[in-house]
Amino acid sequence: MNPKAESIISLLNQVTLERRRREVVPGLHAAVLTVKRYQQRRFMHTYADLLTTKRFGAATRFFLDELYGPRDFSQRDAQFVRVVPTLVRLFPSEIVHTVDMLARLHAVSESLDTEMGSRVQTDPITRLSYKDAWQSTGRRADRDLQIGLTVEIGAALDRYTRQRVLRHTLKLMRGPAKAAGLGELQRFLESGFDTFREMNGAQDFLDMVITRERALAKALFEARGSAENVGSGNAPDAGSRYFDLLPPDEP
Repeated sequence: MNPKAESIISLLNQVTLERRRREVVPGLHAAVLTVKRYQQRRFMHTYADLLTTKRFGAATRFFLDELYGPRDFSQRDAQFVRVVPTLVRLFPSEIVHTVDMLARLHAVSESLDTEMGSRVQTDPITRLSYKDAWQSTGRRADRDLQIGLTVEIGAALDRYTRQRVLRHTLKLMRGPAKAAGLGELQRFLESGFDTFREMNGAQDFLDMVITRERALAKALFEARGSAENVGSGNAPDAGSRYFDLLPPDEP
C-alpha cells in the first residue's frame, strides 16, 4: 500500500480508538462534547473581531466550522478509511499531503479532547475549570503540533489558490470523488479553496491565528490558581491574562 495511504489510515484508526475509549468510560463522551462546544465558543471569542470583517470573516468561519466545531465525524471517518487507497490514486499529491495533515490534526485533537474531557471538573465549563483541565492534561508538544498543523493546512489551501491547474483538476474530481465516497472531502477542499481565494493572500490571517493560539496556550500553561480555590485568595483574579483570552463564564 502507498505510504501516504498507510499514514492516513493509521491516523484515522487512532481517532476511532479515541472514540471507543470514550464509550467505555461513563460520562466521558458527554464531557468531551462539552469540551468541544466550549472550545468552539473560545474560538468565536478569540476571533470575534475577524468574524465581522469582509476580508477575514469567511476564513475565520471556515476554521470555526471545519476545524474547531463539535460535529460528529465518526460515520464519515469510517467510510473514509475504506476509500483512502482510492483517494491516493485519484487526487494530486499536493491534495493527498493536505489530507494527511488533516488526519494528523484530527488525531491529535481528538486525543487532547479525550484527556480534557476526563479532567474537566465543572459543567458548564468555566474559565478556571478549563484552565485546570488544560494544565492537568499538559502535553505542550502536542498543543504546539495542533497549532502548527492548523496553520499549515491554511497555508496549503492558500498556496493552492494560486495554482490554476490544481484548482481546475479539483473541479474535475467532483464526479469521481462523489462516486468513490469522497464527497465530503471534496466539499471541504473546494470550500477551503474558495474561502482562501477571497482573501487575496492569507498570510496576515495565518499570522494572527498562530500568534493568538500560541499566546493562549502560553497563558493557560503559566496561569496560577485552581478552580478549587475560588474565594480562597489563591485563584487568579479577573485581571489574569488568560481570563481575557477565554469567553465569559455562562450565568
